[in-house]
Amino acid sequence: MRLFENRLIFVETHESEVPWLKVFTQEVKKEFSECTPEEKTALFLALDIIENIMLDYYHPDKINIASFGNMLPHVHWHISARFKEDSYFPEPMWGAVQRKNTLDLPPFELFCQEVVSKLEISL
Repeated sequence: MRLFENRLIFVETHESEVPWLKVFTQEVKKEFSECTPEEKTALFLALDIIENIMLDYYHPDKINIASFGNMLPHVHWHISARFKEDSYFPEPMWGAVQRKNTLDLPPFELFCQEVVSKLEISL
């Protein structure tokens, strides 16, 4: 689901047991080096805002930020909160399940509202 967009970037949710968002460039570009300085600034500002809200709202054990793009050659970044109690920790979320999920997290919807509010003010 798309949460936020402006002329440079958009932010989507990623369905997962952990809080997970993705930040994309509006214009489809294959590599980060193809982005304009303005797009690069918007991407990193969005990541910084999301990370700080994730830390304050969820108090995770770790924040993961990554750019893959092998399956989707469009510049984008994944940002997710990780917890020792999530099913996969310390493995990646696409790795082998380590345990039953015992997370009891605050509502994702409220987190998303806070992210949108801050992105609208800052971008």
